Amino acid sequence: MGICLIYSTSRSRQFILVTHGLAQCEFSYRGDNYKKRVKEISNAWNQTCRTKRLAIGSTTTPKYSGWWSKRINDNIPELSLEGSRAMEEYLQVVPLELDIIKQDFERRNSEFEKKIEQLEDEKIHLRLDVDVQKLEAEKLRKRKNKAEEDLDSLKTDYKKLRLSIKTTKLGKTLEQWRQEVQEERTKADLWERKF
Repeated sequence: MGICLIYSTSRSRQFILVTHGLAQCEFSYRGDNYKKRVKEISNAWNQTCRTKRLAIGSTTTPKYSGWWSKRINDNIPELSLEGSRAMEEYLQVVPLELDIIKQDFERRNSEFEKKIEQLEDEKIHLRLDVDVQKLEAEKLRKRKNKAEEDLDSLKTDYKKLRLSIKTTKLGKTLEQWRQEVQEERTKADLWERKF
């Protein structure tokens, strides 16, 4: 329980908490009208502390007597919570070093997970590229093998052709064949001129 002031007037005592109303009484001691503010606070305090004693007589009702016995310092107004702030607003949560390290670790961990996913995607794309390159290389290899087979078959066909020309004794030289073709052309030209 807080420290109380006992204010006594003619045969009555009133208990007033010392700290009651202090939050509303704060003001700065500078400026033009701080004296006016001090006077207002002093008057409010005097009104709170000075009570008027009521004469209890036959005019009081049992309801009033019940109220009078239950009341707690009616003359002091309750604190208004409008101007005051909650205790949570005064307190600030200061994160522990462990929490800071944990948050940093989680942030780095999420960054690394993103990088890992990105690298895995690149790995998949590279595998696809490698597969495409392998298929193209295989096609080129097949074409090369086919071209080599065709070349080999042409060589064998050429050898067979030369052999057959020699065996049929038509083996004229290239120059002889050209001369023969030239003679045939001149004959054809002569015939064309005649007609």
